[in-house]
Amino acid sequence: MNVLVTGGAGFIGSHVVDRLIAAGHSVAVVDNLSTGHAGLVNPRARLHVCDLRSARLERVFAEERPEAIVHLAAQAAVPRSVADPLYDASVNVLGTIALLTAGQRVGVQRVVYTSTGGAAYGDTDVLPTPEDHPTRPASPYGVSKVSAERYLDCWSGLTGIPALTLRLANIYGPRQNPLGEAGVIAIFAHRLVRGDACLVNGDGGQTRDYVFVGDVADAAARAVATSGATGVVNIATGVETTVNELYERLARHAGIDRPARHGPAKPGEQRRSVLDATRARQVLGWAPQVGLDEGLARTFEYFKTSEERAR
Repeated sequence: MNVLVTGGAGFIGSHVVDRLIAAGHSVAVVDNLSTGHAGLVNPRARLHVCDLRSARLERVFAEERPEAIVHLAAQAAVPRSVADPLYDASVNVLGTIALLTAGQRVGVQRVVYTSTGGAAYGDTDVLPTPEDHPTRPASPYGVSKVSAERYLDCWSGLTGIPALTLRLANIYGPRQNPLGEAGVIAIFAHRLVRGDACLVNGDGGQTRDYVFVGDVADAAARAVATSGATGVVNIATGVETTVNELYERLARHAGIDRPARHGPAKPGEQRRSVLDATRARQVLGWAPQVGLDEGLARTFEYFKTSEERAR
């Protein structure tokens, strides 16, 4: 199948591209490289440096004529969404609409959209949280991602083109950028490799559901191949892990026994977030394969090797 992946030069997207190519698909990548890197793109994929809001997108679609789209490109920094919600919405909502319009014109047959789990659900009444729980986004980023889900549902209903939304838990693994708005695992691994102290916000008892990036890539590939799967599916482990536990496990890999430093809690931060992935097993035959200890070991080794190469 000819598949177009947006954001395919990024952390998650590059792993998705690799997985699709390994499955025998022909893959094109659309990425404006604002946060992605061309060097992460599989050499067997065709890279188009293009913003989703650019008029050039139509030419890319006319050239590639994809049968399926995996949409990962996004403005994903929560603080930026708060500081500039207009920009956030222009990328995450208007960019998605432009992508769907271009896809419809060339006869795309399937769309897989990656959304957010924690930022979409917010603080919930049910843990692990299932897909039918009301969404309560507490940031413009969460609002824009859920809004794009609604546009996708509407577009799918109007066109008859099947679409599936993957609400992702907290993703970690090799290639994640440890700077800026990176995940806590990448930040800790990067600092531990360098011998720097790690800072935990608040008491460290806040929990998240951490899923390895390779498992996410597998879910996306299954979603492309499973045409009958529509609606929303959580991609998660269903297991809560505290920030304190994460630090202790990573510190063991680094051979460091000093405790992390603790700073002020972040205002408005979710206390607990864990998702129910039962539906992913039912409709995609998917379940996470990489446990947290194995995933942390792989991630730490990646950052260790990267640091050694940089010296």
